Amino acid sequence: MQLAKNSESKKTETLEENMAEANSNASKYKKDGIDEASQAGEATGAEATEEGEQVSTEATIEQLKSELEQVRQESADEHDRLLRLSAEFENYKKRMDRQADEFKKYANESLLKELLTVVDNLERAISSTDQDRGANNEACVIEGVEMTLNEILKVLKRFNVTPVEAKGKPFDPVYHEAMMQEETDEYPENTVINEFQKGYMLHDRLLRPAMVVVSKPKSKE
Repeated sequence: MQLAKNSESKKTETLEENMAEANSNASKYKKDGIDEASQAGEATGAEATEEGEQVSTEATIEQLKSELEQVRQESADEHDRLLRLSAEFENYKKRMDRQADEFKKYANESLLKELLTVVDNLERAISSTDQDRGANNEACVIEGVEMTLNEILKVLKRFNVTPVEAKGKPFDPVYHEAMMQEETDEYPENTVINEFQKGYMLHDRLLRPAMVVVSKPKSKE
């Protein structure tokens, strides 16, 4: 009976040892499985992170390429606009130059057209003189010259050209050019007493000064 108890006791110990070993192995396998799963998860997470970073980098590169292409297109458009503006400005300058040349070329057209009337009167006066060489010839010439002078003065007046008043006026170096001085008691000193050539104004601008003789007192002997 004691032998049977010892045998059962050994069996029980053996079973307990086997169970403990099984539990130990199970715990080990479980731990190894967890470690392997953890390592696999870490590897998968690293791969996913790497793939995400790669995708993000590629997206950034594509975005930069798109922005660069947009900037290039804007630069090309601006360059074309500047070229068009430059061409338009050159055309404008050429047009202004042509207009300025035409203005200079034909600026005196109206004046010259008016002077043609004077030419017509001179030609008629000459023709009349050629036909009549009698006693009245001299009178006809004088009359023709006077008519011509009046026509010229009318033309000048229409273009705002007026003579400078000189004779009997105090000498003014702005409008008068003294050619000589003459002693006289008939006029105050420094007075214009005669004209060699009339002066003329265009509006309020002097075209040419009058060439004059200026008075001075007679010297006392």
